[in-house]
Amino acid sequence: MLIDLVGLASVALDSWIYFQQIHTLTIHEHTAMVQISTKPLTLDEFLKLPETKPASEFIDGQIIQKPMPQGKHSTVQLDLGAGVNLALKPQRVARAYTELRCTFGGRSVVPDVTVFTWTRIPRDDDGKVSNTFLIPPDWTVEILSPEQSQTKVIRNILHCLAHGTQMGWLIDPEEELVFVYFADRTIAVFEEPSDRIPVPAFAESFRLTVGEIFRWLEE
Repeated sequence: MLIDLVGLASVALDSWIYFQQIHTLTIHEHTAMVQISTKPLTLDEFLKLPETKPASEFIDGQIIQKPMPQGKHSTVQLDLGAGVNLALKPQRVARAYTELRCTFGGRSVVPDVTVFTWTRIPRDDDGKVSNTFLIPPDWTVEILSPEQSQTKVIRNILHCLAHGTQMGWLIDPEEELVFVYFADRTIAVFEEPSDRIPVPAFAESFRLTVGEIFRWLEE
């Protein structure tokens, strides 16, 4: 009887060791799975994700969703894009786009308004505008929304300038002023209603003052 008890104890001990090994292996496997699932996305992986509303941007390895446009933001955005196209599109000088995804320099950003000179607009083999823009705009415009981080918006403008964009605007509807970022990284602020806002050389036929921008909010 003593021999049987010893044998049973041995079997029980072996079983306990076996299950402990399985449990340890399972923990290691689970840890490995967690590590894999939390690995930061690459730019290519981000671009394969479904689009969001409002749009999301890929900046320094992080996904940052833009705020939902509100009344002032949307009014300035649409009227500015329309004004640029009215002045520059008929002569095939340039074309303005709103909420267009631009992917370049390791980032994928969606400026509020982008302007591309006519010859730089990406096109398919049949001559139609391409869906994918893998180049920086010639002119980028951001419109500050309430509670939006001004620092992040400015960094997007500077990223564009670092990759060849000729000029950037940051429009603040609440303060009714416009910051202009030049290609040489100098900055100017325009806040008097009569101030004419500088534009890139290719857009010299498009003229706009600070007062004209913010009068759109009264229409």
